[in-house]
Amino acid sequence: MSQLAGDFSQAKDLIGPPPSQKDTVALRLWRTFFGSMLNSAITLVCAIMLVWLVPKLVNWFLLDATWSGTAQECRQASGACWAFVREKARVMIFGVYPAEELWRPTLMMLLFGLMVGASMVKRLWRKELIYAWAAVVPVLLVLMAGGVFGLAPVPTNRWSGLPVTLLLSLFGLVIAFPLAIVLALGRRSTMPLIRMLSVCYIELIRGVPLISLLFMASVILPLFLPAGTTIDKLLRAQIAIILFAAAYLAEVVRAGLQGIPRGQYEASDSLGLTYWQSMRLIILPQALKMVIPPLVGTFIGFFKDTTLIIIVGLFDFLFSVRAPLADPNWLGFSTEAYVFAAAIYFVFCYTMSKYSQYLERELSPERQR
Repeated sequence: MSQLAGDFSQAKDLIGPPPSQKDTVALRLWRTFFGSMLNSAITLVCAIMLVWLVPKLVNWFLLDATWSGTAQECRQASGACWAFVREKARVMIFGVYPAEELWRPTLMMLLFGLMVGASMVKRLWRKELIYAWAAVVPVLLVLMAGGVFGLAPVPTNRWSGLPVTLLLSLFGLVIAFPLAIVLALGRRSTMPLIRMLSVCYIELIRGVPLISLLFMASVILPLFLPAGTTIDKLLRAQIAIILFAAAYLAEVVRAGLQGIPRGQYEASDSLGLTYWQSMRLIILPQALKMVIPPLVGTFIGFFKDTTLIIIVGLFDFLFSVRAPLADPNWLGFSTEAYVFAAAIYFVFCYTMSKYSQYLERELSPERQR
């Protein structure tokens, strides 16, 4: 008994005293930043760096920046040249799309934003939303392509900038997600042929970089088509992105399926549900809730991977940002251009990240009761 008491006393000394009931935010912050010698040293180093860096950034970004004017005025200033961004904003966002038709991609992005915003509202998750997307998607494509309703035709090789990035990422992920679910279910199937085909597809696609698939879709695929048959370059890139994204999303979905307890499958069998009813009503809803964070992480990754389409001759948002840097009148302002691009990517990626956290809270078991 004395030995047990000694062990308990030693363990208590290692753990430390229990937290005080009067624990405040200030005390928790103090323990976090100054709870040990190492934490205190790191905190002091970071504070010194911030004191040195923040004023310089504020001066460069705001106080000493040039918001309007010529390139010569920017070169004489010591801060950022946001006049360059204002001057080249149209090219940075829309690329080489015809200047006289810019209202069309602008309207397309507005409709796109409205539909995405509506899709993010949980109470609007009804079949009417699917019908609305089915009606809006052709409108988006008609606005970009033209050729009907008196709109001037614009070939896809003139599509560029942010609209192309949004279209490729939206359609790529929306179409790849159902395919990923089928592949994940196929990989867990008890039928050897289906499981083998799913495994071969997933491992093959995941074993090569996206650049290889884009090259195959752009260069090799036309060699297998009948003579005189062509597929639009943008469509070929879209197919490559869909196939690539489906393989990665399939593994994320499969992880969620493996996390479902065996009792859930047995419960659905006891209710007399078929395989597809069980998956649709019981298993998949729970599995997809579990993997919301990795799913959104994958979405964010593929949204940024659309920059790779430049290797097959398509102009995404990042290429459109770099294009004005070749203007001899505005040489030397690449920092401002890349800061602008980083800000746009950050807004989209941060929005997706925060929305995933909102979904986790809304779909948590506590909120469902």
